[in-house]
Amino acid sequence: MQKPKDFLKAWRDKLNEIQVLSQLRNGFRLIGVQAVYAALLLFFAYKRSDTPSWAKRIILGSLAYLLAPLDLIPDLSPFFGFTDDLGVLMFGLVSIAGYIDGDVRTKARDQLKGWFGEVSQEDLASVDRQL
Repeated sequence: MQKPKDFLKAWRDKLNEIQVLSQLRNGFRLIGVQAVYAALLLFFAYKRSDTPSWAKRIILGSLAYLLAPLDLIPDLSPFFGFTDDLGVLMFGLVSIAGYIDGDVRTKARDQLKGWFGEVSQEDLASVDRQL
């Protein structure tokens, strides 16, 4: 069994912006706009040069859990399958909230708009309120 630290290092080494963004885009219909926005906030906070390594490890773990094919609760059920993923995303967001600034929010919103056009601003605001 691989140690969590080794898993995160291997995943970080394979972190490819195009691949991660593509997986998020493809999963949008399944997990919803709020979850994709939360994941994009994490992703763009990770890309900031002033985000400390401890916060980047939380981000990597959160995104790895979301994008990993294996889950605590299988994602086959449309209602219950993603509750664990959302919980992990929100834990990650709240843990690193100090590194989500206006620039990170703008990049995440622009990415959503580029992928899907206009999205509900209330859905995005509900995620922002939790930070």
